[in-house]
Amino acid sequence: MTVLLRTAARVELLSLLVLLANLATVHVAGVATLLGPLHGCAYLVVIGATFAATGRTRPRLLALIPGIGGALAARSAARNTATSAARNGAGNTATSAARNGAGNTATSAARNGAGNTQV
Repeated sequence: MTVLLRTAARVELLSLLVLLANLATVHVAGVATLLGPLHGCAYLVVIGATFAATGRTRPRLLALIPGIGGALAARSAARNTATSAARNGAGNTATSAARNGAGNTATSAARNGAGNTQV
């Protein structure tokens, strides 16, 4: 879901920048006709993807800001996911294996007395 959020945030921001550049320079009506609805759809996708990706209030409120809100919401949601994973110990298999004694056969064998053939 975060891939959709990041992509929609980029499309939203880029379409807004092109729309504003068009408005400030030549103001071609065809550009506004094509990019206006694209920007609106990307804005709605950002809001929907943020609401689907996270239940936290901060990213959801950030997603409501037109233009830059999608990028801020994606960053906030990613930061919250990384913080949650760090708190839960997810993604750190070396630490988990060491805590459980898995993957360390020499230590396990020494504890159990296995492999010690000397009398």
